[in-house]
Amino acid sequence: MPAQQLDELATRFRDAMAAVCTPVAVVTAMDGDRPHGTTVSAFASLSISPPSVLVSLDRGSDLLALVLRSGRFGMNVLGSRQSALAGQFARKGQDKFQDVAWRVDGGVPRIADVPHWIAAEVMETLEVADHTVVFGRVVDIASETIPPLTYHGRAFGTHAALATTGRAQA
Repeated sequence: MPAQQLDELATRFRDAMAAVCTPVAVVTAMDGDRPHGTTVSAFASLSISPPSVLVSLDRGSDLLALVLRSGRFGMNVLGSRQSALAGQFARKGQDKFQDVAWRVDGGVPRIADVPHWIAAEVMETLEVADHTVVFGRVVDIASETIPPLTYHGRAFGTHAALATTGRAQA
């Protein structure tokens, strides 16, 4: 495929994926006593037996190198009022944890007041295109009932349940 067609396909793909609503999390790892993290929307639950998750990280990211070296990562799934936190961890730089309350829990940074937190041990990795998919076995978890932060149409938002009007129609 010619370069111009690839560029057009990439643009259409980016636009199509912007129309898909995704949850937002900050994936974290420790570098000695220093925390690192980045905002992601490419993560998911994988299995209940054993409890497992997956996250996709850019092959060139410092965070991926830390996750692979330590063998652990945290998933801090953000709540609907934490869009500023998502933006802070989406930017480049080493000072993402500045003014952020956190503690080490399960060997990984746990950000204060996130509604869903998971600590995982790396089970396996898979390199695909310019990313590495990291599969993790859940070793600890905490969860609250708070609406999630979502990303849709290149904007942060949240999910609201639809009102039910009785039985579903086929």
